[in-house]
Amino acid sequence: MSEVKVLLLRGVNVAGANRLPMPEFRQMLLEQGVAQIHTHIQSGNAVFLDPGVTDLTTKINVAMKDRFGFAPTLFLMGLKAYDAILAANPYATQGKADGTAVHVFFLGAPLPVAEQAALSGLVGAGESFKVTDAAIYLHAPNGLGRSALANKLTQTTSVAVTARNQTSALAIAALARTITA
Repeated sequence: MSEVKVLLLRGVNVAGANRLPMPEFRQMLLEQGVAQIHTHIQSGNAVFLDPGVTDLTTKINVAMKDRFGFAPTLFLMGLKAYDAILAANPYATQGKADGTAVHVFFLGAPLPVAEQAALSGLVGAGESFKVTDAAIYLHAPNGLGRSALANKLTQTTSVAVTARNQTSALAIAALARTITA
């Protein structure tokens, strides 16, 4: 059964590391058996129609390594799951005013309770966050670059994580909705 999927890659085209040309990336995805592929900006965000490719995450990971020489952490989910993560954002209203001040940190697995508690000690002035099984939501009104929590988050957690600001996250969802199943 075909399903619209969202693929987020961690650490692609950031500060010149893990360069990933989007046209070649789309071609590589096409070769894995998916269709109607669209990418959003240059940081490894893709949406596509998955006709039911078996073991798609592994296939993409192997193809990335073979074609581009690196295999970033992949976050692959159906559009319904992605939309549910966005709908659970407690800072969506603040994000409407400034979409770059609200970030969704997608989690590869639920964050252990002890690590959730440790994050509280990293919150800077004016910041707030909420943790669910699927994401960490951060409101950083002074900017992500000034956020003590954001700067230490990936070093403090034992699970895979990748972040998108609310503006990008919503744009990815809108792009995915243009795909017809």
